[in-house]
Amino acid sequence: MKKCIVCGAKFFEKPLLEFDDMPRSAQNIPNESELNQDTGMTLRLYQCRGCGLVQFDCDPVNYYKDVIRSGGFTTTMVNLRKSQYSHLIEKYHLEKRKFLEVGCGQGEFLSILKEFPVEAYGIENKQELVDKAVSQGLNVFQGFVGDDKAVVQNGPYDVFLSFNFFEHQPDPNGMLQGIYNNLTDDGMGLITVPSLEYILEHNGYYELIHDHLVYYTFDTLRFVLEKNGFEVLEEEMINRDTLSMIVRKKAKINVLKIQDSYGQICKQVNDYVDGKRKEGKKVAFWGASHQGFTLAATAKLGGKIEYIIDSAPFKQGRFAPASHIPIISPEKAVSQMVDAIIIAAPGYTDEIAGIIQEKYGNEVEIAVMKTKELELYEDIKK
Repeated sequence: MKKCIVCGAKFFEKPLLEFDDMPRSAQNIPNESELNQDTGMTLRLYQCRGCGLVQFDCDPVNYYKDVIRSGGFTTTMVNLRKSQYSHLIEKYHLEKRKFLEVGCGQGEFLSILKEFPVEAYGIENKQELVDKAVSQGLNVFQGFVGDDKAVVQNGPYDVFLSFNFFEHQPDPNGMLQGIYNNLTDDGMGLITVPSLEYILEHNGYYELIHDHLVYYTFDTLRFVLEKNGFEVLEEEMINRDTLSMIVRKKAKINVLKIQDSYGQICKQVNDYVDGKRKEGKKVAFWGASHQGFTLAATAKLGGKIEYIIDSAPFKQGRFAPASHIPIISPEKAVSQMVDAIIIAAPGYTDEIAGIIQEKYGNEVEIAVMKTKELELYEDIKK
């Protein structure tokens, strides 16, 4: 594997580090009879030249979908989780919301969450761990969120939790997309991973292990989260060596008002043009710009207005895209005079109006396409 598992860019040519005789895993601990088969491995740590993510260039351990914790019930970890839960729930008003721990093991941290006023669920790949969690009365089911097609039962959820599980994953984008798709529109999350900053600060090569396929910094963790549709609300270093981030799904931009204006503006322009035509008068546009082109096409003004005036020689003699309205020079318009001109170049309204009045006289009515509506120039200047 010679490219980044997050952004797909190539690695820098040479590895950052290369160690021989590294343990093949932190969990498959050999007994005496298995010592002859147990050998070390070479691990090469690379950095992506695109996003900067640091990662091994090998396959993950074969149990990367399982969560196996040895310190989940320590006083330190229990107190840490309680503090994190309390802050998250109180600050973001998440009482009575549905929480999902992705990779919950046998429910060590989920059992702590039960003390809070939320609905707590967990998903775990290893059936043996699921059974242990269920035997404790926890809402845990078997499964793995590995890609955007994952469907988690009882969803959608309001909040996801992931504790030191993400760094094991060979497809970080897939996992985050799967989580994203199983959250409500304003869904949130709390995620922790081991910190590369900590390893660098303490030169702790012994922190490197095959199980941890990826080594995140604040920057690279933030990057992968944002890449997959989350915004980071808070980030901090916890327990000396762990990155913690609170995230929320990025809000979709509300374009309903733009959609509404489409219908309103098209109607206004057509009402104005149709009204002039009923009076036997002719109308033209001024401005072969993207605004003018879009307005002429969407309002279906082809065949209704005479032409579009524009001062740029390279546009003259051509036709507006989609509406096919001819584009002419201000000079040519003198011989093909109209009764009304709609200025469709908002940034140059006064300049263009001055040219119209100078070249064609005050008898030509000037209308202006403002941001939200069509107005008569004389009314604007009052």
